[in-house]
Amino acid sequence: MGMAGAQSDPEQLLPLWRAAWQPALEVWSRFTKLNEPRWLLSRADEKREGLSGSFAMIRLDDHAILVSLRQVAEQGLGDFAREVLAHEIGHHVLAPADLADNARLLARLRAALPGLTRFAPFVGNLYTDLLINDRLTRAEGLDLPGLYRALRGDQQPSALWNLYMRIYEQLWSLQAGTLSTPPITPELQADAGLGARILRVYGRDWLEGAGRFAALLYPYLAQEKDGAKTFASLLDVLEAGAGEVIPDGLAEMDEDEVTDVLHPRDDPELSGIDLPSDEPGAMENPEQARPEGRGGRKRRYRRPADYTALMKATGVKVDEKRLLMRYYRELARRHLIPFPQRQVPRASDPLPEGLDPWDTGEPIASVDWLESVSRSPTVIPGITTLQRSFGSTEGSDPERQPLDLYLGIDCSGSMVNPALQLSYPVLAGTVVALSALRAGARAMACLSGEPGEFDQTEGLVRSESAILRLLTGYLGTGYAFGAGRLKQSILDAPPPKRPLHILVISDADWFYMLNQFPDGWQVAEQAVHKAGGGATAVLNMPYRQGGAEKQAIKRLQSIGWRVALVSSEAELLDFARAFARATYHREARP
Repeated sequence: MGMAGAQSDPEQLLPLWRAAWQPALEVWSRFTKLNEPRWLLSRADEKREGLSGSFAMIRLDDHAILVSLRQVAEQGLGDFAREVLAHEIGHHVLAPADLADNARLLARLRAALPGLTRFAPFVGNLYTDLLINDRLTRAEGLDLPGLYRALRGDQQPSALWNLYMRIYEQLWSLQAGTLSTPPITPELQADAGLGARILRVYGRDWLEGAGRFAALLYPYLAQEKDGAKTFASLLDVLEAGAGEVIPDGLAEMDEDEVTDVLHPRDDPELSGIDLPSDEPGAMENPEQARPEGRGGRKRRYRRPADYTALMKATGVKVDEKRLLMRYYRELARRHLIPFPQRQVPRASDPLPEGLDPWDTGEPIASVDWLESVSRSPTVIPGITTLQRSFGSTEGSDPERQPLDLYLGIDCSGSMVNPALQLSYPVLAGTVVALSALRAGARAMACLSGEPGEFDQTEGLVRSESAILRLLTGYLGTGYAFGAGRLKQSILDAPPPKRPLHILVISDADWFYMLNQFPDGWQVAEQAVHKAGGGATAVLNMPYRQGGAEKQAIKRLQSIGWRVALVSSEAELLDFARAFARATYHREARP
């Protein structure tokens, strides 16, 4: 072949592999567009780009392909340019394709590998390689079997390696021993048949087949002592998700992420045999298997700790606090609504006044071309160009002004740590606070567990990051939201420039706090009047209210507070969604 003489020289391989790039793209489609790979000719190049182990790899954050021609030359793979490049392109086109699908793949694999979750990226690499190579061999006629024969070398194969190669042999109708190393046990032969069947049945819906593939490999992984070394040259997507980009859409679990963790021998789609009703995993009511049936899909949220673990498994290199903030923002996003605005009696309409010079650097749309040409038929930017200045006049339509928000959240010992479990008070607060910011309001957030500690933003802010960083903290002290926070932040502060609404999320212990704090009820009443935008207390009171609680609710209402009761923390999310409409609708009266 033409490359034979260049096998040991990466410099001579470079033009030959570059020439193979466009044909490799066209294997997938003539419309496929990717930047040319980064050709690495030395160990220094590989170290700079972070390539180790494999002779090629992809990165999903910048859609890069890295190819070490030095390693290609050393391993004698120079004749497989089209195969290697088409394979790497396949990872960008087919599987995992992007950061989000890569994370979803790892989530399914981690669920199927209890106790062996460290192998999830490794199994994901093997699985996506199978998907791509099977298509390239059967549909495009590329010599992937020859590439794997060249990669096998003189190494001593493990049972996992033999299983993996035997799956290829069955997919491509190759004789046993072509890629694998005899002897092949009956058990391994049967498992390889199941592996090939997974690829055939779930080739188009490859995410659904991922958990089954991991379950098939589980006993082999448990015996694997140094799988990464045996498969080192094949691991091209092991760190595909590494970087600072956080994939989107992972705070919620996919519907079939856990339910589809099934060994392939128990999958009727693979065996063609339905499970009898007395078998484990069989459902007494078939309707339960259909998410579109009565009641619809039940939404499942990933725990914050599981979310951060998954992001680390994908290779996301950001601190846990930022991941936690992203988690709550992602869950809140679907519930955000424009924060309601208050009407004031007057607004202003623009009133054209004089002319001012227009200079370069200002918006070109503000140039008054008619006046500019009237002054001089020769237009010289910054010299003869003019723009109209505007004043304002009282308008007839009311102006809508967003209410600022004071958000106080009980962070006492009875509240869960939002970094470990989903905290509905934090999620509800996030929905309301981000809605306020979206509407142009300012917000102040405060966590309080008193007697004990508190933490709050530095006054009213417009920073989403500052709000989320505060809300995702944890104190775990005291028993309720402190009434002293209202005194310090509302009564002892200068009068607010705009109407401010006070929202406190707590439980029945807040009434005890108002009784224990000096002049607590008077503080709560005066805070409402000074804030000027009303006040709401949403209280988690799951038990029937006794006489004392009913009296406390009436007293709180009598001093200007609206009281919303929820019977569980999960209902706080429904409250947060309805809060703006119920209390501060756009058309609400001032």
